Amino acid sequence: MCPYAKNGSGEKGRPSVCFQLSKDEKKEAPSRLCLPYLMSTCFACILEDCLTQMHILSECNNELRIMKTVSDMGRLYAKKYQVKQTDTEDELADINPNKLSCSQYKLDKLFKDRQFLVDSLQKTYLDLAFNRSFTSLKNTNKSIEDLEVYRINLEVEEEKNRIARREMRKELRQHRNYIKTVVYDTDLTIAQLKSQVEDTELNSETRSRYVENWQRARTEQHEQAILDKESGPSGDIHYYRHRADQEQRIHAEVELLVNIFINDVLTKVDNWMTKYDTDLEAQDLKIAIMKNQYQDIKQKREELEVTVIYTCI
Repeated sequence: MCPYAKNGSGEKGRPSVCFQLSKDEKKEAPSRLCLPYLMSTCFACILEDCLTQMHILSECNNELRIMKTVSDMGRLYAKKYQVKQTDTEDELADINPNKLSCSQYKLDKLFKDRQFLVDSLQKTYLDLAFNRSFTSLKNTNKSIEDLEVYRINLEVEEEKNRIARREMRKELRQHRNYIKTVVYDTDLTIAQLKSQVEDTELNSETRSRYVENWQRARTEQHEQAILDKESGPSGDIHYYRHRADQEQRIHAEVELLVNIFINDVLTKVDNWMTKYDTDLEAQDLKIAIMKNQYQDIKQKREELEVTVIYTCI
C-alpha cells in the first residue's frame, strides 16, 4: 500500500498511484541517506500527480493508440496465436536506414520515450515513498550519461574505421598498380624470349637447309603439315589474347571512371564541410555581437536604475 494514500485513493477526485518495492530494495532502505519526511512526501505527491497526468494523457489520445495498435499488429497477432518470440530483441533489427523519417518509427520512439518517463517517475516515486531518497533517479541519470558516452565512443570509433578504410583502399590501389607493372614487365620478358626462340629456330632451319639440301622437300612437307596443325590453336590463342587485352583495357577505363567519380564526391564533401565551418563561424560571430549588445543594454539599464534611485533619494 502506498504510504501517501489511504484506502487506495489519494486526494479527493484523484486516483492514487501505488506500487511496491522488491525485498532487496526494502533491505537496502535503512542504509541509505534519507530526506526529511515532509520533503519526501511533497516530492512524492508531485510525482503522483505527474504519473496521473501521464496516465490520463495516454488513455485519452485514442487516435494515437489506434495508430500504435495498427503498427504493432504483427506482434499482437503473434502474441494472440502464441507464436514463440525471441528472448532478446534488437531495437535496430527492424529499422531501415533509408526510411528513418517513417511515421511508424516516430510513433514507436514517442511511445518508448513516454514509457521510459513513466518508468523513471514510478521508480523515483517508490524510492521516495519507501526510502525517502533519489537513488533511482540518480541511477537513471547515470545510465543515460553512460549511454551518451557509449554513443560518442561509437562515433569516434566509426571515424577511425572510416580513416583506416580509406588508407587501406589507397594501399590496395598502390598494390594493384604494382602488380600491373610486374605483369607488364613479365609479358615484355616473355615476348623477348619468344622472339629469341623464333630467331634461333630460323637460323637453325637455314643451316639445316644449307647442310641437308637433299632433305629440303621432305622438311618443307613436314613443316607445312606442322603449320596446318598449329594454325587452329594459334588462331585461338591470338583471339583469346586479344580478347583478354580488350577486357583489361575496359577494366582499366572503368576503374579510372570510378576513381574520378570518387574524387568528385570527396571534393564536394570537402566543399560542404568548408561551407559548414564558414557558416558556423558566422553564426558564432553574430551570437557574440548580440551578446555584447545585450551586455551594453543591460549596463545602460543598470546605470539608469542607479540614476533614478539617486534622483528619488
